Amino acid sequence: MNESAVENTVEAGSLAKRTITSMFESIVNSGPSIIYGIIIFVIGLFIAKFVKKLIIKLLVKYRLNKGVSNFIAYAVYFLIMTVVSLISLRMFGIETTSFVAVLGAAGFSIGLAFKEILSNLGAGMIILFFKPFNIGDYIQGSGEEGNVIDIQIFSTVLLTSDNKTVIIPNIQLTGNNITNYTNQRMRRVDYSFDLAYDTDISMVKQILADIFTADPRIVQDPKPLIGLNAISNNTIQIVGKPWVKTEDYWSVYYDVMEEIKYKFDENGVKVPYNNIFKID
Repeated sequence: MNESAVENTVEAGSLAKRTITSMFESIVNSGPSIIYGIIIFVIGLFIAKFVKKLIIKLLVKYRLNKGVSNFIAYAVYFLIMTVVSLISLRMFGIETTSFVAVLGAAGFSIGLAFKEILSNLGAGMIILFFKPFNIGDYIQGSGEEGNVIDIQIFSTVLLTSDNKTVIIPNIQLTGNNITNYTNQRMRRVDYSFDLAYDTDISMVKQILADIFTADPRIVQDPKPLIGLNAISNNTIQIVGKPWVKTEDYWSVYYDVMEEIKYKFDENGVKVPYNNIFKID
């Protein structure tokens, strides 16, 4: 090995030794700050979790909506963790001013990239705070209907009558009409019958009135509405509109419809129909 190579090797070794020594001294000098930063972060994490659980417990105690409680609790949790993280970074020797600026720029870019997600977040806040429906309500919206089993920040979960789980983005619900079938204490059941033109109207009205009076689930105040709704060339249309408690709606609908069929048959009330024969 020539003399130049030996000198280069010695110089490289010396440089490496000085670099390692410098790094070691830097770690030794900043060691307490790093340890303090880690301690602050760990303590802040425990405080954030404790505060989150405490907020949820208090809000549930005062019967605030579950979705709103979770939203507030997690918002406070992330706020505490953001402050703790910035303090820890300063303890590590990182300039947080530039970090916050970079974080803000990144947040703006992320906001543009995740515009739809943020829209669902805003829609979720509207649902949670203005409460067009609550968990347990039966609603129709965005082409779907079912019982609300969960209201999340980004989506709402429905359970359909045939036991299917449907997850709807909140923006689709707030951006369209929502029908809440269980928001009111009572609902009206609407029956409509197209009968033969020569049907005895008084008899049919009496049949419906007797059925509506006999069923204890049908309320009498307001009184059931029964009347002739339309007249056509060959038929007449009679309607019956009793009121029931919301929870009794479907059981009354099917039971009373069946009872009406039996009474119509007993009294010879005819529903006209046409027989269509197809000749090939």
